[in-house]
Amino acid sequence: MKKGVDFPGITVCFFCHDGNGNFILAKRSKNCRDEHNLWDSGAGGLELGDNVEDRLKKEIKEEYCTDIIDFEFLGFRDMHRKNGNENTHWVALDFKVLIDPKKVQNGEPHKFDELKWFNFDTLPKELHSQLPFFLEKYKDKLKEK
Repeated sequence: MKKGVDFPGITVCFFCHDGNGNFILAKRSKNCRDEHNLWDSGAGGLELGDNVEDRLKKEIKEEYCTDIIDFEFLGFRDMHRKNGNENTHWVALDFKVLIDPKKVQNGEPHKFDELKWFNFDTLPKELHSQLPFFLEKYKDKLKEK
């Protein structure tokens, strides 16, 4: 049985920012499951027995090599999409997370070709298919400092 395909998967999604209007995105490599060469905020699948906040901290530490300063739960999204020939369904628990930009490093170079800081005026065009909806849904909260 495969989560997200045979049953809904649950993922913790995070939008990491520096408190000054800048946020970090990762460019997905060819080693990612899908959506290669597209920019995305971070995420990690929830496993049986996980505490959501602990998973959030663990994923940010793994992906960006830093700790959380503060975070805010934004809400959830049902994500239905096609991955190759498979229909997928994930429930995303969405967070806005404050981190120290000086400590950020690419902790998963096998998954991410690049990490880069953006603001809403410098967003790249090549975004993960779910990111535009995320940005639109939470735009007011994301723009708050």
